[in-house]
Amino acid sequence: MQAAPVRATAIPSFTDALRAVESLLMSSGQRTARRNAWTSVLEDRRRAKDRVEAQRVLESVSHS
Repeated sequence: MQAAPVRATAIPSFTDALRAVESLLMSSGQRTARRNAWTSVLEDRRRAKDRVEAQRVLESVSHS
């Protein structure tokens, strides 16, 4: 018994599969809102990191 020949089809990545499921389950507006919310989370994290760095600089200057 021989194995079936392997087809040269592209296998979608995990991210592609998640996006496909997301598009089936959510309307366009919900996807946009979710993406915007995640962008806001990332921006908040960046600002928090900048605040910590600014605080360190101020403390080092004040102790000099």
